Amino acid sequence: MDFDQLKTFLEVAKLGNFSRAAEKVLRSQPAVSAQIRQLEQEYGQKLFDRSAKRVRLTPAGEVVRDYIQQMLALRNSSLHAVSDRNGTPAGTLSIGANEGTFLYVLPTVFAKYHRKFPKVRISVYRSFTHKVTEKVEEGAVDLGVVTLPVKSPSLEVAPVFRDRILLMVGRGSPLFARKSVTLEEFARQPLIVPKTGSIRRLIEKNLRPFREDLNITMELTSVVMIKRFVTSGIGVSLICASFADDRVRSGEARLLTIEGLELWRELALVHRKDRSLPLVASSFLKLAREELGGSPESPESQRNRA
Repeated sequence: MDFDQLKTFLEVAKLGNFSRAAEKVLRSQPAVSAQIRQLEQEYGQKLFDRSAKRVRLTPAGEVVRDYIQQMLALRNSSLHAVSDRNGTPAGTLSIGANEGTFLYVLPTVFAKYHRKFPKVRISVYRSFTHKVTEKVEEGAVDLGVVTLPVKSPSLEVAPVFRDRILLMVGRGSPLFARKSVTLEEFARQPLIVPKTGSIRRLIEKNLRPFREDLNITMELTSVVMIKRFVTSGIGVSLICASFADDRVRSGEARLLTIEGLELWRELALVHRKDRSLPLVASSFLKLAREELGGSPESPESQRNRA
């Protein structure tokens, strides 16, 4: 038994599929199957029930999974402890955020962090803010980058980034030549909305007076798809300015203000209050605050600091 086998076991357990697990661990499917067989021989038990559609843990496999998670966590803790003594980050940084944050906010931070600490492996968990918060609370990830406000009393919250939320319209939209629109004009447009999240809640809150007449053409889970369909002319959407910057620069879209309405998305790095951050995580937090701290500040934040 080695740590490589253990990591492969967890990927198969999580994904329920040998082929997808093989892609994740950068191995062939036969190699992954062989690793699982070796573990089953070592334990003398079947660890997975295999079917044509899905692979599921057996009761014995569930027991093994719990111990493997503990073993890998202990190994990571030992790596962190030794690297902390040396003053040089090493091991794995586990971090969670949503798709848009990973794609449009964090790349420059990751690039600088990697240049400074090339031996640190970065493991990402991509999901919605509430799921990322849960993972941090559980201790499954070191850091989360989440949308404020954060209500969990168990988490330390460090604001790092503020982004203006504007109306994105494509070249085919009758609003394309405009710089601003009224809320009523926004409500009359075909709308592309996220299925969940903070921007979905903002749309519902601000367009509530017009809800009977709204024309929601698409509900999507991906900010990349929202941008694609807005530029295709299917509808308009609220979006963080940094997410749409590439489409604006290419001339495919414009960002409009909504008269009388100023919206912001504020991000914070969160971690458990009751646990000391390993050096890999504290170094990332420090770097992120340095790199992202120059973001425009919302009126709410200004009032809070006054």
